[in-house]
Amino acid sequence: MAPAGGRTWIVDPLDGTREFGEHDRDDWAVHIALAEGGRLVAGAVALPARGVVYATDAPPVPPAPASRRPRIAVSRTRPPAQAEQLAELLGGELVPMGSAGAKTMAVVEGAVDAYVHAGGQYVWDSAAPVAVALASGLHASRLDGSALDYSAETWLPDLVVCRPDDRDRVLAALAAS
Repeated sequence: MAPAGGRTWIVDPLDGTREFGEHDRDDWAVHIALAEGGRLVAGAVALPARGVVYATDAPPVPPAPASRRPRIAVSRTRPPAQAEQLAELLGGELVPMGSAGAKTMAVVEGAVDAYVHAGGQYVWDSAAPVAVALASGLHASRLDGSALDYSAETWLPDLVVCRPDDRDRVLAALAAS
């Protein structure tokens, strides 16, 4: 990573390698983001198996929330306890998926209402998806609500992405868990 204040390209050429290697899976992605001074300024997430690219230069507008139980995207191999507790507190359900890009784009698309990750991940796993989510008007932060920092460290401890109108109740439920 670049020193604080620097300009850094953050690339993940294949996010969701497990899913990429499995037959008939489309929940893998390709990410590229640009950070300046720790702040994301551009990003793109490609979901090649779906033939879709999301980017900050023409961010998608998330659809109106669906009237259903809240759906929370989680890792299909390591769902965090915080997400399970969030689902319980909100009366929601967990939706296991592959790559961080696929999970975040599911929030952008309105297929799920939130994406919760705990236990850490590298910045290349989340930088481009978070850039697109923020450009689309979604909320993205650490689980405690603090800002994500893409300046010097290559590891982020946790992440939540959700609709801005769900932010307060999601963060409050995560704090209670």
